[in-house]
Amino acid sequence: MHGPGSSGWLLVALCAATGTYCLLRMRSGVEEQRRAAGGEALMGFGMAAMAVPAAVFTPPAWAWPLWAVVFGAAGLHALWAARASARHLHHVVGAGAMVYMAVVMAAAPRGAHHGAAGTPALTAALLLYFTAYVLVTGARLVPVAAVAGGPGTGPGPGAGSGTRWGDRPELARACRLSMGIAMVAMLLMM
Repeated sequence: MHGPGSSGWLLVALCAATGTYCLLRMRSGVEEQRRAAGGEALMGFGMAAMAVPAAVFTPPAWAWPLWAVVFGAAGLHALWAARASARHLHHVVGAGAMVYMAVVMAAAPRGAHHGAAGTPALTAALLLYFTAYVLVTGARLVPVAAVAGGPGTGPGPGAGSGTRWGDRPELARACRLSMGIAMVAMLLMM
């Protein structure tokens, strides 16, 4: 979804930073967090690669089908993991969106990197899903007003409690939020 210059580079930076943070989260002591972080790192770096402006780099024709296969495999892995936890269904949708974008780009004429591409109904459904996801995830990041002197007014999670910064759920949620925002932007550029 090669975007125009500055917005494309902003997407590359956002997705690469998110992917890097997710790689760091893979050092977590919690198995489930490590697995989720690995899939999210793949998604972040894949989105960063897709967002590179076409004036700088146009992937060879074989790259799009390769990305479709890689994200198809990631989607199957997430679907398998969803047996244990429905939270992985979001990863299935995200991987499916990446497959869809890669297939659209593979089918696009050489040099056409954005515009009216893809199936409008599917693009609209994905836009609706990711917009709702961004709004819900963003709302979950807003701190709940704590009563003065109540239990919620002390140091935040992980502050002095031995929790590693990579294990903090609000940082993982912020990571997912930024990827959701980037997905909305990429789908809008289709």
